[in-house]
Amino acid sequence: MDAADSKLSIAVIALERFFEIGERISQALGAELIAYHDDVFASAHSKYDVLVAVMSSGIAVRKIAPLLTDKWHDPALIVITPDMKYAIPVLGGHHGANEVAERLRELSIIPVISTATETKGVPSVERVAQIYDADIVNRDSTRSVNGAFLDSVRDVHGDSDAPLLIRVYPPAIALATPGVSVLVTASPYIMGIGCRAGASKEEIEEAIDTACDKAGISQSMITTYATTIQKLHEPGLHEAIRDRGSLVFLDDRTINSQQPHIMSNSQATRLGLCGVSEPACLALSTYGELVLEKQVYGRVTIAIAK
Repeated sequence: MDAADSKLSIAVIALERFFEIGERISQALGAELIAYHDDVFASAHSKYDVLVAVMSSGIAVRKIAPLLTDKWHDPALIVITPDMKYAIPVLGGHHGANEVAERLRELSIIPVISTATETKGVPSVERVAQIYDADIVNRDSTRSVNGAFLDSVRDVHGDSDAPLLIRVYPPAIALATPGVSVLVTASPYIMGIGCRAGASKEEIEEAIDTACDKAGISQSMITTYATTIQKLHEPGLHEAIRDRGSLVFLDDRTINSQQPHIMSNSQATRLGLCGVSEPACLALSTYGELVLEKQVYGRVTIAIAK
């Protein structure tokens, strides 16, 4: 992926004594340059996809460690050695760190790559998602699929079944087992939708329009909508989203894994869920940040995350 094609937002954080090095790196990456201060990692954590730290790894790791949640919502972290010899992806190798480290070869900085798939020269689910500008729906699947890529390399007889990339064109329903990674077109914002049984297409469409207006977000910026698998048979949902983007149905475990983040009360407890609209959009979001908390519009609830 060429630098011009990358959609990663990057910040270079440099200690004062290494600020000149930081300027060179930020110019090469087209990144924002930020002077180091005590709270710089906290303020940058949810604003950028990749943080490039020009300092010792000890400083960077100690500052970012208390902020970490999981690899899907945390920014990638690269440490540049003060002699500009090495770029070390410390966090998020598959989530932008390896890509950015490789781009620094133009400054004769050597990337130190430790992720198994890259060291073996095989694809990873995360890299495929980047190439196709897609988001991974069932993120737990990546471990087994990436493992299968590695197993295909170790099979010297060529008998191993390497993972296949299969395109599904709409209208369609894709059912996948836990060992299959599902990708959907990337969306800057994820909308979570909950609804009462029998909610109509018109009710849901009106709720979506109202929520977008309230959040100040163009509807074109939302191409992925998430809800619970328990709403799979609601025709109103399918009809309302058909021409807007991808409608993703999440299993109960994925929904409830977001429970620590959910603060509002929800009628979804009757379904054995901590909620629907908020946890659904958070589960698929990049930064795990609600930009619109749950809104109730009649028989429909909406939340939006980024």
